[in-house]
Amino acid sequence: MQEEEAGRIQAALLGWYGRCGRKLPWRARRDPYAIWVSEVMLQQTQVATVVPYYERFMERFGDVGALAGARLDEVLKVWQGLGYYGRARRLHEAAGVVVREYGGQLPSEAGALVKLPGIGRYTAGAIASIAFGRDEPVLDGNVTRVLCRVFCIRTLPGLGATQRRLWQLAGALLPAGQAGQFNQALMELGATLCSVVGPACEECPLGEVCGAYGRGEQERLPRRAARKAVPLKREAVGVIVRRGRVLISRRPAEGLLGGLWQFPSVAVDAGEAAADVLGVKVGEQVGLEVEAAEALGVVRHAYSHFRLRMEVFLCRARGGRVRAAGQDKGAGRVYKWVRLGALEDYAFCRASEKVMAMLGRRGV
Repeated sequence: MQEEEAGRIQAALLGWYGRCGRKLPWRARRDPYAIWVSEVMLQQTQVATVVPYYERFMERFGDVGALAGARLDEVLKVWQGLGYYGRARRLHEAAGVVVREYGGQLPSEAGALVKLPGIGRYTAGAIASIAFGRDEPVLDGNVTRVLCRVFCIRTLPGLGATQRRLWQLAGALLPAGQAGQFNQALMELGATLCSVVGPACEECPLGEVCGAYGRGEQERLPRRAARKAVPLKREAVGVIVRRGRVLISRRPAEGLLGGLWQFPSVAVDAGEAAADVLGVKVGEQVGLEVEAAEALGVVRHAYSHFRLRMEVFLCRARGGRVRAAGQDKGAGRVYKWVRLGALEDYAFCRASEKVMAMLGRRGV
């Protein structure tokens, strides 16, 4: 890439961003903590979805000390509904590190930022450039799409060689001393005009230099890998009620939906009857003698890598005693009897929220 070409791209993009950049709550702040929170929330999540969650989160945890001092349950409850809960767990963990090891001040260099839990190369570059004015590049999905189109990159973006080329281009384009604004402009362009489908090329400030647009290939780039079939998983869910209380379990801290609460559930294999599996396996897991008394219905939910079909049953506990933490079949689970009216005080995943809505409709 010639210096003159880079200069044209920089001038066009910065001028457009100055005129057309959206007014977003985190852009009105220079506080590194606020920018950090926004960048974590924006990972794999659209801006329109993030804004109300960001505002609630910042109202509740206004600085890194408040976040570090909160219980993980509190953090997950405020995050509830935003998804990808590992982000919240790692953000909370990293806040503790910042308080203990950096005196509550987020480090300014990308090399130090990337060592914190939940901060990868992209997030480190975004924080370092936007919050601290460092000349660090960024490369997320939006930036990848813009660069692949402008420079007509036809190799799969996920390939190691393509990634190296994209990072090199992102770095070579940076205007010294303006990396924060330029990075935000690149991401803004990808999020608005340079969309996945139907890009607004005639309005794009880079239309004159975009190789894909010039060749009519903008809809074909970046190249997409072949989609894999999304598997369907079945679960039997037991709503175990006793004396006005319902049994809930907290998932192990690590892994999918770690730290969130749910109703006891077990996997159901092909050819198995959910009610039969529930009575045996949930009983073994929890430590109670459980009987499926009534089928409440089916809940369907889709995750990024699988679909879930949950068959929900109202259950009776005939005897036994709930296992202590760490003694169950899914090491790390914690069980708790909760009043039905207090369920909203706990952080549940979206699929479990659908179960709760079902209970409300059935008057359980």
